[in-house]
Amino acid sequence: MGKVGVAVAAGCAAAACVVAAVMVGRSVRRRRGWKRAVRVLEELEEGCATTVGRLRQVVDAMAVEMHAGLASEGGSKLKMLLTYVHNLPTGNEKGIYYALDLGGTNFGVLRVKLGGQRCIIGHDVDRQPIPQHLMTSSSVELFDFIVTSLRDFVEREENISEPSQGERRELGFTFSFPVKQTSSSSGTLMKWTKGFSIEDMVGGDVSQCLQEALSRKGLDMQVTVLINDTVGTLALGHYHDEDTVAAVTIGTGTNACYLERADAIIKCQGLLTTSAGMVINMEWGNFWSSHLPRTPYDAELDADSPNPNDQGFEKMISGMYLGDIVRRVILRMSQESDVFGPVSSKLHVPFVLRTHMIAAMHEDDSPNLSEVARILKDTLEIPDVPLNVRKLVVKVCDVVTRRAARLAAAGIVGILKKIGRDGNGGITGGKTKGGSRIKMKRTVVAVEGGLYANYTMFREYLNEAMVQILGEDVAPYVILKVTNDGSGIGAALLAASHSASTIMENAQIL
Repeated sequence: MGKVGVAVAAGCAAAACVVAAVMVGRSVRRRRGWKRAVRVLEELEEGCATTVGRLRQVVDAMAVEMHAGLASEGGSKLKMLLTYVHNLPTGNEKGIYYALDLGGTNFGVLRVKLGGQRCIIGHDVDRQPIPQHLMTSSSVELFDFIVTSLRDFVEREENISEPSQGERRELGFTFSFPVKQTSSSSGTLMKWTKGFSIEDMVGGDVSQCLQEALSRKGLDMQVTVLINDTVGTLALGHYHDEDTVAAVTIGTGTNACYLERADAIIKCQGLLTTSAGMVINMEWGNFWSSHLPRTPYDAELDADSPNPNDQGFEKMISGMYLGDIVRRVILRMSQESDVFGPVSSKLHVPFVLRTHMIAAMHEDDSPNLSEVARILKDTLEIPDVPLNVRKLVVKVCDVVTRRAARLAAAGIVGILKKIGRDGNGGITGGKTKGGSRIKMKRTVVAVEGGLYANYTMFREYLNEAMVQILGEDVAPYVILKVTNDGSGIGAALLAASHSASTIMENAQIL
C-alpha cells in the first residue's frame, strides 16, 4: 500500500471514529434526556400521591370546613349557601310542570309530565344558544328573549296559548351563577361568570327579572323555585330513590349539595322552626386544605388563572383544568429533555389540551398508542413521538386523573362523615356506642357530569378510592348513581314538590 493508500485509510478511520463518537454522543444525550423526562414523571407521582391516610385527612378537613361554614358567614372557604329548599320530591307528584335552565351560553326549556309513583310519564326539551350580544346587553333584553322562546315552546307543546281550566303553570328555574338565596324561589345575583356581563342585574332579584318578563310576554306562569344545577341533581336523585342524601357535579366544573338537619345550621337558627332540614349548596370547588397534594404545576395554573387563590379544589379535580395540568407537565419534560424534539410553541398555549383529549390518550388501548400520537401531532404539533415517550404521556395522564378522582372521592366521604353516613358516626353511621355493628343505612349520592359518567378510568379510580376510604364493610351501603339532566328535570320536579297543590296534598296525608 502506497503512501496515498495509507493516508486514505487513516482518513477513513478518523472519519469512522468521528461518526462513532457522534453516534455515542447522541446515544448518551438521548439516555440523559430520557432520564430527565422520567425524573419529571417521578416528581409528579410523588407530588400527586394520594395514600389512603392522606385521603382520610382530606375527609376530616372537609367535614371540619363544613361545620365552620354552617356556623357563620365567612367562617370557612366553603360558602355552605342556604337554598331554602325543604321539600325534596317524593315521587308522589302529579301534573305538568315546566323548567328553565340557564347555566351558560346555552339555555333549555323543559315540560315534564308526572304520574305519581315515581313515574315521569314524559318530558320534552328544547335547547338553544343565547346570542352573543345578549350576554352583555340588559336584563330586559336577555329575559325577553328567553321568555319568548319559552312561550313558543309552551304553545307548541300544548297547542294552546292560555292555561287550561284556569290553572297557572308552575316553573322551576335553574340559574347556575353565583346567587345569594333569599327564599326557595328568589335570590340576588352576586356576580356574572361564563362570559356574561349585564350590569343592571347584579344585586337584583333573579326570579323577579324572569317573572316580569313572563308578565310582559303574557305568559301566565309562576316561578316556584330558584336553584342551581347541583340542587336539581339532588332533586332528581331523590325523586327516583328516597335514600339519596347528596349530589355531586363532576364535569367541566364541580360542586356538591346535601340535605342537612335544621339544628346543624347554626348561622340561621330561628329561621327553620317548621322544617326538619334544608338543602345546603356547598360550593365545594373553593374547598382548601394543607392536606391536598399540590404540585408546582397547580401553583402555576392558579397564578395564571383569572381567580388566583380561589376555587383551589376545583382546579385539582374538575374537567376544566386536568388537561392544562397535563400540558404543563409535558412542557416541562420538553424543556428539560429532547424526548419530544424541539419545544413546540403549542405547549405554551393555555388550555390547548382539553380534558376529553387526555381521556382519549389515557384510554388508548391500541398496540402502538395511535390516538396518543394523533393528539400529540394534531393538537400540540409534536410529530413522530417514539412509542416509549407516548407511554410516558399516558402515564402523566394517569397520575393527574387518578389524583383528581381520589380527591373527589375524599370530598364525597367528607360529606357522608358530616351527616353520619360514613360508618363512624354513632348510631346514624351504623355503630352503637359499644362498637357493635347494627344495620347500616343505605346511602345514595347522585352524581352528574361527563368526567364521572364518560371517563371510565376517572370513574374507576373514584369508586376504588371510596371503598378504600370507607372500608369493605361500609362501602356496599354507599351507592353512587349517575343522573342525567338534573339541572332541567330536577328543576321541574322541585317546582312540583313546592307547588301549592302538592304541599296541600302532603299536609292532608300527614
